[in-house]
Amino acid sequence: MAAKVSVKSKNGKVRRAIVVGGGLAGLMTVIKLCEAGIPVDIISLVPVKRSHSVCAQGGINASVNLKGEGDSPQIHMEETCLGGDFLANQPPVKGMAEAAPGIVFMLDRMGVPFNRTPEGNLDFRRFGGTLFHRTAFSGATTGQQLLYALDEQVRRYETVDVTDDKGVTIPGEKMVRKFEFWDVCDLVIDDDGIVRGVVAQDLKTSEIRSFVGDAVCLATGGVGMVYGRSTNSVINTGSAAAVAFRRGACYANGEFIQVHPTAIPGADKLRLISESVRGEGGRVWVPRDQNDKRKGKDIPEKERYYFLEERYPAYKNLVPRDIASREIFKTVVHEGYHTRPGVRASYLDVTHLAKTPSAKQALRNKLEGVLEIYEKFAGEDPYENPMEIFPAVHYSMGGLWCGFEKDARGSLKMGSPANAQTNLPGLFATGEADYEYHGANRLGANSLLSCIYGGMVTGPAMASWRESVKGSAYDMDDSVFDKAAKRAREEFEGYYKRTGSEFTENAFKIHDELAEEMLVKVTVERKNNELDGVIAKIGELNERFEKCEVLDTTPTGKMNQPAVFLRHLRGMLDLAEVIVLGARAREENRGAHYKPIFDPKRKEAKEYGDAGGEGAGKGRDDENWQKTTKAFFVGPKSAPKISYEAVDVSLVKPRARVYEQSSMDAAKGSLGASKDESKPEAKPAAQT
Repeated sequence: MAAKVSVKSKNGKVRRAIVVGGGLAGLMTVIKLCEAGIPVDIISLVPVKRSHSVCAQGGINASVNLKGEGDSPQIHMEETCLGGDFLANQPPVKGMAEAAPGIVFMLDRMGVPFNRTPEGNLDFRRFGGTLFHRTAFSGATTGQQLLYALDEQVRRYETVDVTDDKGVTIPGEKMVRKFEFWDVCDLVIDDDGIVRGVVAQDLKTSEIRSFVGDAVCLATGGVGMVYGRSTNSVINTGSAAAVAFRRGACYANGEFIQVHPTAIPGADKLRLISESVRGEGGRVWVPRDQNDKRKGKDIPEKERYYFLEERYPAYKNLVPRDIASREIFKTVVHEGYHTRPGVRASYLDVTHLAKTPSAKQALRNKLEGVLEIYEKFAGEDPYENPMEIFPAVHYSMGGLWCGFEKDARGSLKMGSPANAQTNLPGLFATGEADYEYHGANRLGANSLLSCIYGGMVTGPAMASWRESVKGSAYDMDDSVFDKAAKRAREEFEGYYKRTGSEFTENAFKIHDELAEEMLVKVTVERKNNELDGVIAKIGELNERFEKCEVLDTTPTGKMNQPAVFLRHLRGMLDLAEVIVLGARAREENRGAHYKPIFDPKRKEAKEYGDAGGEGAGKGRDDENWQKTTKAFFVGPKSAPKISYEAVDVSLVKPRARVYEQSSMDAAKGSLGASKDESKPEAKPAAQT
């Protein structure tokens, strides 16, 4: 990071950076920028403390090794690469795993109320895809505690005056300004293709204006609402990423959508039941008798089918999420098992962990937040009755493409302006909005880590870019920003004109149809003929979108949610097409992307092969498909252009994902083969 930054532009204006999004990634980016002495504007769709990071439940990964199991950042990196089916560039993963212990200790010092052992040490639980206790946690509301801690740090900077290069206070200027309930609707790009700011809309008044920034970061989360019902907040439409995509930003690996194994089925949305439940000993099962009508608690042990434990004797209920979701889907949908006749669900059971009052209290101390959610929305006591769950769309491994620069050790070179920068100069992406850290499948509890580490990388990168870029955005002619704002106003005002007999379509109905197609055909299992149908359907919905009625003709100057939704719907249609085209083109099975014709255990593979299908039953295909999907916007009536980029696998040699080992020693023995020999043996990290 530059030792000294220039606070004022040549014409005397305070040079600010812009961070869009107030979740963990956005707030950590703000903190690092402020530490570098750079003033920041935060633009958030909702109040910062209501960002989707607040919904994370289970914990944050860090190989602190306080339990003396031999865990290390090297093993964490390897398991992350393995869990992601070797589609993640490995230098960013290495940097993240090595930084993780320090991040957890930093959060502890900030006041995050992590659970602790009787000795007073940080407690760690197991999560999926590892045999180590690696996940620090704060009950089952870890995301909320982390978000509030970072928000407190940012609030300090809201009170700090900006000082110029000579240390003189600049009247009326604070290090952080927040713009909550503002929705980004365009980028400001100069004639050289450099991003110089954003255009955003005040959702309370519908005012549209430009914001000037010498560097812009999108930390705007995932795209769950493309699927309608998911574990995501309803604000997660991917709108800001779609805006950047339309303006030329590359969207990478869109086809990799994580389906979480355990959620409460619901007609309105799907509510997450954290992996921490299984990390604390929760067990997944179905009645062996498919006609069994008894309540789960009344079915004796010998009549229960613990299918994950039988199929994966080492990892049991904590196999990676893509595998667990497929096994539950296979068991319930294809094999016909269920909790009750006519109910598509399996059981997630913690009743055996709450047999005594003291045991129940111990379980409550660790899982009360999530078990309370189940009791509220399912109307059953999870301490007495097994929970009914089913997989649900949860996370996007794909996102805006961004680059990186690696150092001599193969990790990230901190402070390089290449880190986290998209293909649009001056535009950065971090958190779930980027594609950087998880490859084809994210391991549980790596998301909070990647958000915070991503912010720690992005802030210094933006600071370096800001000092190296030719000219400040604040010295540019106002017409550049006025023109961008005018274009956004005209587009929004165009929505108000969508009335009369010509406009017969309902935007919310179009979204429902899109979501149903995506939810049924582009989640756990994908079939080429169905994907072709979804592509055709999206084309039809795009045509119908042009005939959408505005629904609310409230005059400009007041809130108008239906008009704003039209903009978000357009973005969801764009990103849905990216997801489906990427899935259709990728002819293999890798992580969350799964086609039965490439699974040698499925009858579809044999039928495909018998019919002359190429590559039947091949599974993962590193020779042809170990590459990043890159999608580019071409035009409103044209399909995105798809290209590919090699993946950096220089640190961990790709190997088959095997989670069936029958002993911990066998599983551990396969790890650490690529470890950095310059480092000492793994020891418990000191808590400072």
